[in-house]
Amino acid sequence: MFPRSFIRLVAACITATVGFAQVPAKPAPLMRDFMGIDGHYTFRPALYRPVCGLVRNYHPTVWDLADDTSHPPDFPLARNKVNWADLYGTWKKQGFRIDACLQFESIKQPAWKNLATDTYAYGKAFASAFGPSSRDLVESVEIGNEPANWDLATYRKVFENMARGLRAGDPKLKIAGCASDAVAPDQYSKPATVFDGLDDLYDVLNIHTYSMIEGYPTWRRVWPEHGGIPYLKRVTDMLAYRDAHAPGKQVWVTEFGYDAGTKKPGPGDFAGWVSSTETEQAQWIVRSFLMFSSLGLDRAYLYYYDDNDEPILHGSSGITRHFAPKPAYYAMAHLYKTLGDYRFSRVVQQDKDDLYIFEYVNPDQPAQPIWVIWSPTGTQRDVFKHIAVPGKALRAVKMPLGPGGPEAMDIITGTGFVNLRVSESPVYLWLDKGP
Repeated sequence: MFPRSFIRLVAACITATVGFAQVPAKPAPLMRDFMGIDGHYTFRPALYRPVCGLVRNYHPTVWDLADDTSHPPDFPLARNKVNWADLYGTWKKQGFRIDACLQFESIKQPAWKNLATDTYAYGKAFASAFGPSSRDLVESVEIGNEPANWDLATYRKVFENMARGLRAGDPKLKIAGCASDAVAPDQYSKPATVFDGLDDLYDVLNIHTYSMIEGYPTWRRVWPEHGGIPYLKRVTDMLAYRDAHAPGKQVWVTEFGYDAGTKKPGPGDFAGWVSSTETEQAQWIVRSFLMFSSLGLDRAYLYYYDDNDEPILHGSSGITRHFAPKPAYYAMAHLYKTLGDYRFSRVVQQDKDDLYIFEYVNPDQPAQPIWVIWSPTGTQRDVFKHIAVPGKALRAVKMPLGPGGPEAMDIITGTGFVNLRVSESPVYLWLDKGP
């Protein structure tokens, strides 16, 4: 009989070979428990509640500790007088589940008086003040965002001590590390192996991934299904790593997104920056959530909630601009409203550069699935398709780009088929498979 470690390794290799067409081994989460957004202090919970139920906050540790890391934080107040209980309380009252990204790197390394002691104390105080066992405001934390200037050994020291403090403060609080990568970490991520031997101190492996086909000087992004980019492979690599080395841990994408601005860049480092269009941003965000949901991920958080239309990298990634909705806002809200009570079920069709069809099922109504259908391209392709379906096609709508709601699609149905127009804006097709 083969040892379990060998079986896990073989399973991981199969997963990596199959790639992003794999079927998750466990039921996917409901989309309402899957879709999240990255926020910050100015986040407006009532405005963003229609688009998701999860929010991730960039929580600067320097706000809490200021220039004396050895001084115990006076929670719920930060040193800069932000009342976290009030802030997080308003978010929770709107129905959000909160993940706090504790940005210890907001305090430069030499400013920490005793790195091990102070990070432990901070973690314990934070968990005791806001975790599920006390105020029940924060359900999960990340230890660092992208601590690029912290070497591997020092980051591990921070992680281990802060995680021990968090566990001591509230063992019910879920813990994730900073952005990490299973195969090819860059300056913004740590290798996943940094957590080796610390299994009892974390619950989640955390990835940041962007569908960028070029770096400097354009930072040009492309549609999520584009071949030859590591966008989805980083996820499947981490899932394979998890299966082989950290079974039972969750895997989250906590940053992905697309710039979509209206201004031309000026001189300097971002002179060559290339923006996506607002239509592309909307299409690619929705399709990214769909792709991620098919992989076996537990959550995906979109970057970002709001922007000021700055023509720089990440400067126009919001789904609102000055808190006014962009097309991506309406598209994401429709996705959440339509599929919130559904979970990814299976890939029906996945033909490169032609047609993707994913099935989503409401556990309470398994015979009435929704198929999501789109062209996995980036040329604003629009085609007429004859699609085989089980049972009866009831209705279809096209992803909206504005406040008017989704566009009802004309469909031609017959026994076992439906004819409809398919574009790069996903179409949602309601089916009835019968008894």
